[in-house]
Amino acid sequence: MKNKIYKISIAASLLIGTGLLNVACNTDNLEDVKNLGAFDTNNFFRNEQECFFALVGVYDPVRKYAAGFENMVTFFNAGSDDFYAGGGSATDGAGIQGLSNYQLNPNTMPASYWRDYYQGISRANILIEKIPAADMSDAVKNRFMGEAKTLRALYYFELVRMFGNIPLILKEIKATDDYYNIAQTPKAQVYAQIEADLLEAIPGLPMTVSGDNRGRFTQGAAKALLGKVYLYENKKTEAAAQFAEVNGTPGGTSQYGYKLVSDFASLWVTDNKFTSESIFEVMHTNKGNSDWGFWGQGNDEGNSINIMVAPRSYTRVIQQNPADNAPDVVAGWAFNPITTDLFNFMQGDPRMDATILNIKSLKQQGKADYSPAYMDSGYFLNKFMPTKDEVTTLPGASELNYRQNYIYIRLADTYLMEAEALNGTGARAQALLDAVRARVGLSSVPVTLQAVKDERRRELVGEGHRWFDLVRWGEAPAKLGSRGFIAGKNEVMPIPYTELTGTILKQNPGY
Repeated sequence: MKNKIYKISIAASLLIGTGLLNVACNTDNLEDVKNLGAFDTNNFFRNEQECFFALVGVYDPVRKYAAGFENMVTFFNAGSDDFYAGGGSATDGAGIQGLSNYQLNPNTMPASYWRDYYQGISRANILIEKIPAADMSDAVKNRFMGEAKTLRALYYFELVRMFGNIPLILKEIKATDDYYNIAQTPKAQVYAQIEADLLEAIPGLPMTVSGDNRGRFTQGAAKALLGKVYLYENKKTEAAAQFAEVNGTPGGTSQYGYKLVSDFASLWVTDNKFTSESIFEVMHTNKGNSDWGFWGQGNDEGNSINIMVAPRSYTRVIQQNPADNAPDVVAGWAFNPITTDLFNFMQGDPRMDATILNIKSLKQQGKADYSPAYMDSGYFLNKFMPTKDEVTTLPGASELNYRQNYIYIRLADTYLMEAEALNGTGARAQALLDAVRARVGLSSVPVTLQAVKDERRRELVGEGHRWFDLVRWGEAPAKLGSRGFIAGKNEVMPIPYTELTGTILKQNPGY
């Protein structure tokens, strides 16, 4: 399947706009919705090929994690205690700056975080309704249904943990429907639907995939997502059970073939895709020919994190001994500079160099130079740092066509989530923690919940998890209070203003 998942076919693109994509009530938008809603879904979804085209469209919004300026990873990194927003100035990206300093409001909250996931849900809803009548085998029906329900669950999970109470829509919304008056649903009910979708989906999904099918959901990936959902609901017993099936014997190979890679740094090698540690991986390509006309339209093919986290005006000074040369890094936009607090926390950890590029030190040694940007610390996220050999030579803007995949769930993450679900106690929690540490040559430390939390911080730096961890642990007010985080408000995002106008949706408290 490869990159086809991220290049919507003409047929699948017809689905755009058939759901709750924009609930702003103005005449221009309403007319667009009517026109798009006129697509007759009864004349599509007739066979396996047409349903597959639609499934490609359902997968497409997973690009949101790493593609485009408004990607999930750099946005939520900026709100954590490990990063600042960075960029060129305090006004470089109102959304990312607003989350970093906790001045985000309904007007500066990027609407794409709401729209993109509801777009995916809309496509999933239609496909789920149409699959039973399609002309294809039961096995293929079950797999497509499983993937559509898993993706719907994933998108609702992102929406509910970002916005709290949200509309729960489980059917095709047509142009004639009154979707301006769809009310929000309590979080518990949304979570119950997420659980139901995943439990129904898992039996129809394959145990493993290979070749062109890589990047599609498997049973192991859906179980890992279900375990994560349970953990966010504080259903620790249920979460631990799901993770145990995914993880298998700590340090060994699980029933799904998952195993920690021996070299932590190899996880961030651009062409080292779909390792044994990868549970669900979002594919990116340099073959999408994305150019600036795509920018901000949700069609950027590559991993935009790469250019965003690279330092501004970077140059390296060639040394007499080539072994002393600084990395041949691409000059970028300097978002997500690493805090001094994280840099100090990582001291002595074997993952330091693979995680943090210390350009301050390289400059002091005369090996490189750069232009300090907004809230510069001199420390940059190395996991997604682009080097010049990775710059595409294919058509399209090089900045928008980086091909590094983003790993949404990997085995070290599920090891630590299981250890957390076990409350950081017992022999199995100890073995899970030990396995993560042993992979990088660290000795065992007594397992506690705090030890598991500390290990998550070191292991998963910059992968977009820290902010959500702090919120669900109830530690965000203490860790982020100096940034402006207010308890009872900033645990969720403001619903974008354009999504409220003319509807019965209620804004989140404090906004």
